[in-house]
Amino acid sequence: MPLSSLPNQLFELLAEPFTAERLFDGLHDTVYFIKNAEGQYVVVNETLVQRCGLKQKSQLIGRTSEQILRAPFGANFTAQDKAVLQSGKALEAQLELHLYASRDEGWCLTNKYPLRGRDGNSVGVVGISRDLGRPNKSSDDYQSVAKAVAYAERNRDKPTSVTDMAEVANLSRFQLDRRMRIAFGLNTGQWLVKQRIDFACEHLETTDMPIVDIAHEAGYADQSAFTRQFRRATGMSPSHFRKAKQDNEL
Repeated sequence: MPLSSLPNQLFELLAEPFTAERLFDGLHDTVYFIKNAEGQYVVVNETLVQRCGLKQKSQLIGRTSEQILRAPFGANFTAQDKAVLQSGKALEAQLELHLYASRDEGWCLTNKYPLRGRDGNSVGVVGISRDLGRPNKSSDDYQSVAKAVAYAERNRDKPTSVTDMAEVANLSRFQLDRRMRIAFGLNTGQWLVKQRIDFACEHLETTDMPIVDIAHEAGYADQSAFTRQFRRATGMSPSHFRKAKQDNEL
């Protein structure tokens, strides 16, 4: 009996499709969902319900991100779903800034995968968004990258590279990436993006500094590169983010 046939044999015995819903209900730092081709929620975990400020899963089922989440986040997630459906390509390790019903902001790593129908076409999307926790600064892995982290934070206005950080830490790029993943849940490049966007968000919200100056202070060579990275991480332009904060919409 071919081993490749074992999954199908098991699934055919199930009384109902296995969605992993109950499994993900127990993960409080992870949002989990399945959507159909129209972008409607079909399966969700309890964490997503709570993040949306709702009480029951039934309040999400049959609705889209755009109908549940405030602008522009809902529309951005819907567009993201459509891109996965239309391209048939997965979205993996997407670093995103999410806004919760409590108005708290939090960084997540998002993965979305197309669900294939029997004809090979995409019929839905399954995805997770995992919270980035705070690093354990007393751990050996953190201590081994602490010099590189401090160097990047001191030189935020310069285009610090992964190679620069590896040299400061006296590690290879591979070794640095491995230890950054353990300490921060991110590879070195993702961590650099996060700390630059965090800096930009703070200054967009608390100062009147021109966006072009914020871009340079955050280590970007020009405003257009900064805007592209900022939009990719937050789903909105820096000017939109600043206005939304000023209008208390975020």
